[in-house]
Amino acid sequence: MNISPLRFNRLEDVIDTETVSQKLLAMIGKVLAAEDAYTTDVQQQMLASHVKAMVKRAQTGEPLPEVDISLFDEVSPDSINMAAKIVETLPNLAVEEVYLLSVHFEIARSNP
Repeated sequence: MNISPLRFNRLEDVIDTETVSQKLLAMIGKVLAAEDAYTTDVQQQMLASHVKAMVKRAQTGEPLPEVDISLFDEVSPDSINMAAKIVETLPNLAVEEVYLLSVHFEIARSNP
């Protein structure tokens, strides 16, 4: 699946965090549907909260606290790749965002 980047210049553009978050959630929904995966209502709420915070970090350049990547050793490469496709659509995000988002994909893919 080809995903176009959501580009904005945080110094010049004022973005609506909610609008960008909804676009990302729609992209994530398509990626999950292509894998026959889904989120429960509670999982979707947690995902939406994470995505909104991620968009804010992309906009403001706020860094993440240090993340130990080894904590994600059990997350499948497929989930990490799906998360990377989403994270790469936004500027100014640390690679750790991929790992944090990948957990949501891993959980959605494990739903019966």
